[in-house]
Amino acid sequence: MARHLITSAIPYINGVKHLGNLVGSQLPADLYARYLRGRGHEVLFLCATDEHGTPAELAAAKAGQDVAEYCAEMHEVQARLAEGFRLSFDHFGRSSSPQNHALTQHFAGRLYDEGLITEVSETQMYSKADGRFLPDRYIEGTCPNCGFDSARGDQCDNCTKQLDPVDLIDPHSTISGSKDLEMRETKHLYLRQSTMKDQLDGWISAKSDWPVLTTSIAKKWLHDGDGLQDRGITRDLDWGIPVKRGSEDWPGMEGKVFYVWFDAPIEYVACAQEWVDAGKGSDWERWWRTDKGADDVTYTQFMGKDNVPFHTLSFPATILGSGEPWKLVDYIKSFNYLNYEGGQFSTSRGRGVFMDQALEILPADYWRWWLLSHAPESSDAEFTWENFQVSVNKDLADVLGNFVSRVTKFCRSKFGETVPEGGTYGPTEEALIADLNQKLAAYQTHMEAMDVRKSAQELRAIWVAGNEYLQSAAPWAAFKEDPDRAAAIVRLSLNLIRVYAIISAPFIPDACDTLKSAFGIEDAAWPDDMSDALAVLPAGTEFTVPENLFRKITEDEVADWSARFSGQRN
Repeated sequence: MARHLITSAIPYINGVKHLGNLVGSQLPADLYARYLRGRGHEVLFLCATDEHGTPAELAAAKAGQDVAEYCAEMHEVQARLAEGFRLSFDHFGRSSSPQNHALTQHFAGRLYDEGLITEVSETQMYSKADGRFLPDRYIEGTCPNCGFDSARGDQCDNCTKQLDPVDLIDPHSTISGSKDLEMRETKHLYLRQSTMKDQLDGWISAKSDWPVLTTSIAKKWLHDGDGLQDRGITRDLDWGIPVKRGSEDWPGMEGKVFYVWFDAPIEYVACAQEWVDAGKGSDWERWWRTDKGADDVTYTQFMGKDNVPFHTLSFPATILGSGEPWKLVDYIKSFNYLNYEGGQFSTSRGRGVFMDQALEILPADYWRWWLLSHAPESSDAEFTWENFQVSVNKDLADVLGNFVSRVTKFCRSKFGETVPEGGTYGPTEEALIADLNQKLAAYQTHMEAMDVRKSAQELRAIWVAGNEYLQSAAPWAAFKEDPDRAAAIVRLSLNLIRVYAIISAPFIPDACDTLKSAFGIEDAAWPDDMSDALAVLPAGTEFTVPENLFRKITEDEVADWSARFSGQRN
């Protein structure tokens, strides 16, 4: 049994996330965690809400709430939605936790002691009307690169170019709208990650098994233009982790907080401490400290491609630069973007499906299956209602659901609600078992490699093999001439439903729980060999015929949902 630490990029606190956010990190991380647990491995799967920075303050102000109150409320909302999508976190923490405060300040102190933090005097935008500096998203203006008139002080959402507030044309405060701005001098701390360029480059170059998407982004940041730059790690904000060196005050940094992108990845570690303090586990250090046993842990991160630079460069610089024996990531699985019906998801326009809306329409398994089977791995992917309908109706209803329904209902009509006895397996069953063993091995290979789409394709192929066998063996025809032969076919098929309930659980856990309950399955050990797996349920085992596992999506529903989530205002 191996030990696996899994973290998903932590979602930002400012609102409900859309389906693209979900499939870009949390959902595939859950798929992998469920698979590894199913194979008998020890897994610690951690996630949290990312609660600091200007977006949190702005969202709270818009909601008319105190920022701490707003973050607490939104954490509950996101935790509830995660549960709704059956995300199997061992702990869902908060970057505003006392544990992350202390650990972030600890890392800052260590990095300072190692000579990797420097104080820099710089000029920043100051709003006279607001009486404060305007970092990042507190300032908007016209992008000097593409002319977009709502570019933020840190990045243009239109062309994605990273910006500094001073780059903006005709800037204004997002708080008051005032254009009465001036440049004033202020001091900030910078992480001297440029001094670690060669060390980071060597570490990344050694990761020959990483996805091309991950390494290409990291290498671009390392080598393009002027190469890896030092990064500011403090901001002039009210909400955040106060700047300290460990437990000591930091002279000259009074009233400042750490930049959200410094403290957010540290929450991965702090989240394990929260997990222990919440009474859910013990000994967090054996997962995170190589001097405490974490050297035998495999650590995998899941994230969208926009998060790759921070996880391949800035966070490793923090870990390595501390000089302490912290666990470094072993594998980073990154994803491209999921777009919506020819464009982008948009919160402001109500364009696209968000997590809460999705669960109002259909159960989680429908969404999990489509999103994972269409995961944006090698390129950006596109959600369309037509494709969603076809995939759900064909894969879930016509293939898996139909097999379960036909087998269980036929058995009930001819043999009752028990696994029938009589008959033996012959060449047809032997060929099926050989085929299923081959497909199961391929499925496992893809799952272990975190090839999400290929895993879904192979799982579907296993479902299809069952349908093809049932159609070919035709127990309804065999029953007329040889009831024992029909009994053997049905007995194997019922055992195959049990196998489906186990190996499909990482993708569609609710449907698989329904099947396990219908057959009273308690021993859900992963099948090693189909010959044995298809004989686990002996004759006489009672079952109940499950309700339709999946219903089909209608044309009227597609038309309704397409209009509802188009972002077009009536």
